[in-house]
Amino acid sequence: MSNRTTRKQSAMRMIYFPASVIAVYGIIFAFMPDRAFLAFKSSGIIFFNIIIPLSLVFILMIVLNLFLKPAYIASFLGKEAGIKGIILSMTAGIISTGPIYAWYPMLKELKAQGAGNSSIAVFLNSRAVKPFLLPIMISYFGCLYVAILTVFTITGSLVAGYTVGALVEKKMPKPNIS
Repeated sequence: MSNRTTRKQSAMRMIYFPASVIAVYGIIFAFMPDRAFLAFKSSGIIFFNIIIPLSLVFILMIVLNLFLKPAYIASFLGKEAGIKGIILSMTAGIISTGPIYAWYPMLKELKAQGAGNSSIAVFLNSRAVKPFLLPIMISYFGCLYVAILTVFTITGSLVAGYTVGALVEKKMPKPNIS
């Protein structure tokens, strides 16, 4: 299959959802115009409530992708880094972008080069906190809720990292140095 055909199919897939939403609105409008207008008005209100936070999200993502490269962040996940390494792993997880599966090969390589299990677990768990989504979460749930959830997520990340590190180290046989 040619590259041009693949791009064309990808573009067609991107059109399916908006086209189906428009079709559903059209069908509902044909049978219940009042309800269709009310649903469209509600969608517009939601859109205008999140457009500013969403714009901030995109701007932050662009800035982070320009200045912080994943390979640079990953260099701080060493096994001997101690508490500093855990904090850096947590920070790297929080600011990391992109799909999680894209990070697996790099994390596997880091593990092979001596990165600690705790650091990798903290990195993976910390990805649940996304600074660029905080404005949207705050607009929906309020500042106090988001602050408490973020603190619990980070604390859970640290506990999970420590637990994974302890359990994996316990199961791994110690090298015989003699």
